[in-house]
Amino acid sequence: MFMATLLTNPARPVLDRATVESLRNAWGGGDAIWLDPGVAAEFPVEAMPENRWDVWAGLQGLGVDLVVQRAEGRRKQLLIADMDSTMIQQECIDELADEAGVGAHVAGITARAMNGELDFEAALKERVGLLKDLPERVIATVLRDRITLMPGGPVLLATMKANGGYAALVSGGFTAFTAQIAATLGFDEHRANTLLVAEGVLTGQVAQPILGKQAKLDALIEITARLGITPEDAMAVGDGANDLAMLNRAGAGVALHAKPTVAAQCDIRINHGDLTALLFMQGYPREAFVA
Repeated sequence: MFMATLLTNPARPVLDRATVESLRNAWGGGDAIWLDPGVAAEFPVEAMPENRWDVWAGLQGLGVDLVVQRAEGRRKQLLIADMDSTMIQQECIDELADEAGVGAHVAGITARAMNGELDFEAALKERVGLLKDLPERVIATVLRDRITLMPGGPVLLATMKANGGYAALVSGGFTAFTAQIAATLGFDEHRANTLLVAEGVLTGQVAQPILGKQAKLDALIEITARLGITPEDAMAVGDGANDLAMLNRAGAGVALHAKPTVAAQCDIRINHGDLTALLFMQGYPREAFVA
Protein backbone atom coordinates (compact mmCIF):
# COMPACT_ATOMS: atom_id res chain seq x y z
CA MET A 1 0.00 0.00 0.00
CA PHE A 2 1.17 3.48 -0.91
CA MET A 3 0.10 6.92 0.31
CA ALA A 4 -0.24 9.89 -2.01
CA THR A 5 0.13 13.26 -0.31
CA LEU A 6 -0.69 16.56 -1.98
CA LEU A 7 0.46 19.73 -0.26
CA THR A 8 1.22 23.37 -0.86
CA ASN A 9 2.63 26.44 0.85
CA PRO A 10 0.61 27.06 4.06
CA ALA A 11 1.00 30.79 3.45
CA ARG A 12 -0.91 30.35 0.16
CA PRO A 13 -3.45 27.53 0.69
CA VAL A 14 -4.35 26.79 -2.93
CA LEU A 15 -5.06 23.05 -2.69
CA ASP A 16 -8.73 22.50 -3.56
CA ARG A 17 -11.03 19.51 -3.22
CA ALA A 18 -11.47 19.14 -6.99
CA THR A 19 -7.73 18.65 -7.51
CA VAL A 20 -7.51 16.03 -4.77
CA GLU A 21 -10.64 14.12 -5.79
CA SER A 22 -9.83 14.09 -9.51
CA LEU A 23 -6.43 12.56 -8.83
CA ARG A 24 -7.87 10.11 -6.31
CA ASN A 25 -10.45 8.98 -8.87
CA ALA A 26 -7.88 8.74 -11.67
CA TRP A 27 -5.65 6.54 -9.53
CA GLY A 28 -8.47 4.52 -7.98
CA GLY A 29 -7.42 5.60 -4.53
CA GLY A 30 -9.15 5.23 -1.18
CA ASP A 31 -10.95 7.98 0.70
CA ALA A 32 -9.11 11.28 0.89
CA ILE A 33 -8.16 12.63 4.31
CA TRP A 34 -7.60 16.37 4.74
CA LEU A 35 -4.60 16.97 6.97
CA ASP A 36 -5.05 20.74 6.72
CA PRO A 37 -7.85 22.28 4.62
CA GLY A 38 -6.46 24.09 1.61
CA VAL A 39 -2.92 22.96 2.44
CA ALA A 40 -2.54 19.17 2.58
CA ALA A 41 -4.51 16.01 1.87
CA GLU A 42 -3.70 12.33 1.37
CA PHE A 43 -5.25 9.12 0.09
CA PRO A 44 -4.07 5.50 -0.21
CA VAL A 45 -3.35 3.74 -3.51
CA GLU A 46 -2.65 0.05 -4.07
CA ALA A 47 0.45 0.48 -6.25
CA MET A 48 2.90 3.15 -7.33
CA PRO A 49 1.20 4.98 -10.24
CA GLU A 50 3.15 4.68 -13.50
CA ASN A 51 2.40 8.29 -14.43
CA ARG A 52 3.46 9.71 -11.07
CA TRP A 53 6.07 12.11 -12.43
CA ASP A 54 3.83 13.36 -15.23
CA VAL A 55 1.17 14.16 -12.65
CA TRP A 56 3.80 15.71 -10.37
CA ALA A 57 4.93 18.02 -13.19
CA GLY A 58 1.34 19.08 -13.91
CA LEU A 59 0.66 19.87 -10.26
CA GLN A 60 3.80 21.99 -10.02
CA GLY A 61 2.13 24.53 -12.26
CA LEU A 62 -0.68 24.80 -9.72
CA GLY A 63 1.73 25.38 -6.86
CA VAL A 64 1.11 21.89 -5.47
CA ASP A 65 3.66 19.25 -4.44
CA LEU A 66 2.98 15.51 -4.73
CA VAL A 67 4.66 12.78 -2.71
CA VAL A 68 3.94 9.08 -3.19
CA GLN A 69 5.58 6.69 -0.73
CA ARG A 70 4.98 3.38 0.98
CA ALA A 71 2.40 3.80 3.72
CA GLU A 72 4.17 1.40 6.06
CA GLY A 73 6.99 2.97 8.04
CA ARG A 74 6.47 6.53 6.87
CA ARG A 75 6.54 7.90 10.43
CA LYS A 76 10.26 8.39 11.03
CA GLN A 77 12.27 8.20 14.23
CA LEU A 78 15.19 10.37 13.12
CA LEU A 79 15.31 13.74 11.40
CA ILE A 80 18.73 14.48 9.91
CA ALA A 81 18.88 17.90 8.32
CA ASP A 82 21.13 20.20 6.36
CA MET A 83 21.28 23.77 7.70
CA ASP A 84 21.96 26.38 5.00
CA SER A 85 18.95 27.01 2.73
CA THR A 86 17.17 24.18 4.56
CA MET A 87 16.69 24.92 8.26
CA ILE A 88 17.63 28.56 7.68
CA GLN A 89 16.88 30.71 4.64
CA GLN A 90 20.46 31.82 3.98
CA GLU A 91 23.90 30.42 3.14
CA CYS A 92 26.05 31.45 6.12
CA ILE A 93 29.29 31.65 4.15
CA ASP A 94 27.66 34.01 1.65
CA GLU A 95 26.54 36.29 4.47
CA LEU A 96 30.03 36.33 5.99
CA ALA A 97 31.50 37.03 2.56
CA ASP A 98 29.11 39.95 2.11
CA GLU A 99 30.45 41.42 5.35
CA ALA A 100 33.97 40.89 3.99
CA GLY A 101 33.15 42.69 0.73
CA VAL A 102 33.36 39.60 -1.49
CA GLY A 103 29.70 38.56 -1.30
CA ALA A 104 28.82 38.29 -4.98
CA HIS A 105 31.97 36.34 -5.84
CA VAL A 106 31.51 33.83 -3.01
CA ALA A 107 27.77 33.46 -3.67
CA GLY A 108 28.57 32.44 -7.22
CA ILE A 109 30.97 29.75 -6.02
CA THR A 110 28.42 28.53 -3.46
CA ALA A 111 25.69 28.21 -6.08
CA ARG A 112 27.93 26.17 -8.37
CA ALA A 113 29.12 23.95 -5.52
CA MET A 114 25.56 23.27 -4.31
CA ASN A 115 24.55 22.46 -7.87
CA GLY A 116 27.30 19.85 -8.06
CA GLU A 117 29.39 21.76 -10.62
CA LEU A 118 32.42 22.13 -8.31
CA ASP A 119 34.19 19.83 -5.86
CA PHE A 120 32.67 20.70 -2.48
CA GLU A 121 35.90 20.54 -0.46
CA ALA A 122 37.93 22.62 -2.91
CA ALA A 123 35.12 25.17 -3.21
CA LEU A 124 34.83 25.46 0.57
CA LYS A 125 38.58 26.03 0.98
CA GLU A 126 38.52 28.70 -1.73
CA ARG A 127 35.59 30.55 -0.16
CA VAL A 128 36.97 30.38 3.38
CA GLY A 129 40.28 31.70 2.07
CA LEU A 130 38.48 34.84 0.95
CA LEU A 131 37.35 35.44 4.55
CA LYS A 132 40.91 35.77 5.83
CA ASP A 133 41.31 38.56 8.42
CA LEU A 134 37.54 39.00 8.91
CA PRO A 135 36.99 39.74 12.63
CA GLU A 136 35.51 36.77 14.47
CA ARG A 137 32.91 39.07 16.06
CA VAL A 138 31.26 39.43 12.64
CA ILE A 139 29.86 35.90 13.07
CA ALA A 140 27.65 37.07 15.95
CA THR A 141 26.54 40.07 13.90
CA VAL A 142 25.56 37.84 10.97
CA LEU A 143 23.66 35.48 13.26
CA ARG A 144 21.77 38.36 14.81
CA ASP A 145 21.05 40.48 11.73
CA ARG A 146 21.10 38.24 8.68
CA ILE A 147 19.99 34.70 9.59
CA THR A 148 16.31 33.73 9.57
CA LEU A 149 14.73 30.34 10.19
CA MET A 150 13.02 28.47 7.36
CA PRO A 151 9.23 28.56 7.86
CA GLY A 152 7.89 25.44 9.55
CA GLY A 153 11.19 24.45 11.15
CA PRO A 154 10.30 25.01 14.81
CA VAL A 155 7.02 23.09 14.41
CA LEU A 156 8.75 20.24 12.56
CA LEU A 157 11.32 19.79 15.33
CA ALA A 158 8.85 20.17 18.18
CA THR A 159 6.35 17.72 16.69
CA MET A 160 8.85 14.99 15.80
CA LYS A 161 10.55 15.24 19.19
CA ALA A 162 7.20 15.18 21.03
CA ASN A 163 6.55 11.90 19.21
CA GLY A 164 9.84 10.35 20.31
CA GLY A 165 12.02 11.42 17.42
CA TYR A 166 15.72 12.34 17.49
CA ALA A 167 17.10 15.26 15.49
CA ALA A 168 20.58 15.88 14.10
CA LEU A 169 21.77 18.97 12.24
CA VAL A 170 24.54 18.02 9.79
CA SER A 171 26.00 20.90 7.82
CA GLY A 172 28.77 21.60 5.35
CA GLY A 173 28.78 25.04 6.97
CA PHE A 174 30.30 26.01 10.29
CA THR A 175 29.92 25.05 13.94
CA ALA A 176 29.79 28.74 14.88
CA PHE A 177 26.36 28.76 13.22
CA THR A 178 25.09 25.21 13.78
CA ALA A 179 25.58 25.54 17.56
CA GLN A 180 23.10 28.40 17.76
CA ILE A 181 20.64 27.07 15.17
CA ALA A 182 20.63 23.63 16.81
CA ALA A 183 19.97 25.18 20.22
CA THR A 184 17.24 27.47 18.88
CA LEU A 185 15.37 24.71 17.08
CA GLY A 186 15.96 21.90 19.59
CA PHE A 187 18.26 19.58 17.64
CA ASP A 188 19.81 16.87 19.81
CA GLU A 189 23.22 17.22 18.15
CA HIS A 190 25.00 19.10 15.40
CA ARG A 191 27.98 18.51 13.14
CA ALA A 192 29.72 21.00 10.85
CA ASN A 193 33.08 22.42 9.85
CA THR A 194 35.17 24.62 12.15
CA LEU A 195 36.45 28.02 11.04
CA LEU A 196 39.98 28.56 12.39
CA VAL A 197 40.55 31.77 14.34
CA ALA A 198 43.75 33.41 15.57
CA GLU A 199 43.97 36.63 17.58
CA GLY A 200 40.32 37.44 16.99
CA VAL A 201 40.29 37.14 13.20
CA LEU A 202 39.56 34.32 10.75
CA THR A 203 42.72 32.70 9.41
CA GLY A 204 41.17 31.88 6.05
CA GLN A 205 41.37 28.17 6.82
CA VAL A 206 38.97 25.49 7.97
CA ALA A 207 39.83 22.60 10.30
CA GLN A 208 40.42 19.18 8.79
CA PRO A 209 38.81 16.85 7.95
CA ILE A 210 36.18 18.78 6.02
CA LEU A 211 32.60 17.67 6.52
CA GLY A 212 31.22 17.11 3.02
CA LYS A 213 28.99 14.65 1.18
CA GLN A 214 30.57 11.49 2.62
CA ALA A 215 30.56 12.85 6.16
CA LYS A 216 26.82 13.54 5.94
CA LEU A 217 26.19 9.97 4.82
CA ASP A 218 28.49 8.69 7.58
CA ALA A 219 26.53 10.75 10.12
CA LEU A 220 23.27 9.15 9.01
CA ILE A 221 24.75 5.65 9.33
CA GLU A 222 26.50 6.34 12.65
CA ILE A 223 23.55 8.03 14.33
CA THR A 224 20.99 5.40 13.30
CA ALA A 225 23.31 2.64 14.50
CA ARG A 226 23.77 4.40 17.83
CA LEU A 227 20.01 4.79 18.23
CA GLY A 228 19.41 1.15 17.39
CA ILE A 229 17.43 1.94 14.25
CA THR A 230 18.21 1.76 10.52
CA PRO A 231 18.64 4.48 7.88
CA GLU A 232 15.18 3.46 6.62
CA ASP A 233 13.80 4.84 9.90
CA ALA A 234 15.25 8.28 9.11
CA MET A 235 13.99 11.31 7.22
CA ALA A 236 16.75 13.42 5.68
CA VAL A 237 16.26 16.89 4.23
CA GLY A 238 18.59 19.10 2.21
CA ASP A 239 18.98 21.14 -0.96
CA GLY A 240 22.52 20.77 -2.28
CA ALA A 241 24.69 18.27 -4.11
CA ASN A 242 26.59 17.53 -0.90
CA ASP A 243 23.30 16.26 0.60
CA LEU A 244 22.59 13.70 -2.12
CA ALA A 245 24.28 10.65 -0.59
CA MET A 246 22.45 11.26 2.69
CA LEU A 247 19.12 11.91 0.97
CA ASN A 248 19.32 8.80 -1.17
CA ARG A 249 20.24 6.52 1.76
CA ALA A 250 17.56 7.66 4.22
CA GLY A 251 14.17 6.00 4.26
CA ALA A 252 12.71 9.36 3.18
CA GLY A 253 15.10 11.78 1.50
CA VAL A 254 13.49 15.16 0.91
CA ALA A 255 14.92 17.61 -1.62
CA LEU A 256 13.53 20.87 -0.18
CA HIS A 257 13.50 23.83 -2.59
CA ALA A 258 16.57 22.12 -4.01
CA LYS A 259 18.80 22.91 -6.94
CA PRO A 260 17.18 21.35 -10.08
CA THR A 261 20.06 18.93 -10.68
CA VAL A 262 19.77 17.79 -7.06
CA ALA A 263 15.98 17.45 -7.04
CA ALA A 264 16.11 15.39 -10.22
CA GLN A 265 18.08 12.72 -8.34
CA CYS A 266 15.64 12.51 -5.42
CA ASP A 267 12.35 10.65 -5.06
CA ILE A 268 10.72 13.28 -2.82
CA ARG A 269 10.77 16.87 -4.06
CA ILE A 270 9.18 19.75 -2.15
CA ASN A 271 9.19 22.98 -4.14
CA HIS A 272 6.15 24.77 -2.71
CA GLY A 273 5.57 23.57 0.85
CA ASP A 274 7.61 24.69 3.84
CA LEU A 275 9.21 22.42 6.44
CA THR A 276 5.79 21.34 7.73
CA ALA A 277 5.60 19.33 4.48
CA LEU A 278 7.81 16.79 6.27
CA LEU A 279 5.07 16.36 8.88
CA PHE A 280 2.22 16.08 6.38
CA MET A 281 4.24 13.42 4.50
CA GLN A 282 4.33 11.37 7.69
CA GLY A 283 0.56 11.65 8.09
CA TYR A 284 0.50 14.24 10.87
CA PRO A 285 -2.65 16.40 10.63
CA ARG A 286 -2.37 20.09 11.49
CA GLU A 287 -4.09 19.56 14.84
CA ALA A 288 -1.29 17.15 15.87
CA PHE A 289 1.43 19.77 15.29
CA VAL A 290 3.27 20.93 18.39
CA ALA A 291 3.83 24.67 18.56
